[in-house]
Amino acid sequence: MTVTDGRSLTAEITHILVTNCGLDPDAAARAPAASLEELGMDSLALLELSAVVADRWRVSIPEQAAQLTIPAVAELVAEQTDPPADPPGHTENSIVIAAPLELVWSVTNDVAGWPELFTEYARAEILGRDGDTVRFRLTMHPDENGVAWSWVSERTPDPVTRQVRARRVETGPFEYMRIHWTYTEEPEGVRMTWVQDFAMKPTAPVDNVGMTERINTNSVVQLAGIKDRIERLARERAESVATGGDDE
Repeated sequence: MTVTDGRSLTAEITHILVTNCGLDPDAAARAPAASLEELGMDSLALLELSAVVADRWRVSIPEQAAQLTIPAVAELVAEQTDPPADPPGHTENSIVIAAPLELVWSVTNDVAGWPELFTEYARAEILGRDGDTVRFRLTMHPDENGVAWSWVSERTPDPVTRQVRARRVETGPFEYMRIHWTYTEEPEGVRMTWVQDFAMKPTAPVDNVGMTERINTNSVVQLAGIKDRIERLARERAESVATGGDDE
């Protein structure tokens, strides 16, 4: 059983459980014959697994999946999957930013400041807040045809787990678009990762494969720009502290 990026389906299900559901990868490696329940996956984790599997492969996971092993879940997905001509899009891009975690987190979650962080956005308008969830409208710079694309999205940051869940509310050419941001500290800095799952409408000017290529290409550019801006800001703050600029 394989998936389009070459990883085995079992490895792909494991990856989803680790990144989306909080599975301990070491526990999974030590007990390959353990059920999801034995691995500590609760009902919320199974709901998240079901949602990702439904988005990515258009298949359903039964309620009794808690009693299945990861390979058994992978086999269940494989049995239900008829390879579509244009499978849903899935991208994963990341970069390491040499700056403190709090700085990376605060700057990248300041949606109002995104036009200064992303080169593609002309405006970011905050429409409302509900607890930790912010709803906002993004407007891009005009494209080669003079069209300024705009849409409404929502994002919910979790400062405890350092993860963000985001989705397009006004989907435009997308059937759906969901983005999972994660921030993990490494020796060289903070690795910020974007995982995007989406599908294009039949009427869209580009299919899932084409949009996957566009997103992967653009993500490299945007991540590099974000890295440059935040690392420059970190240096400026360090220099200010060193010269006593923060002293009252």
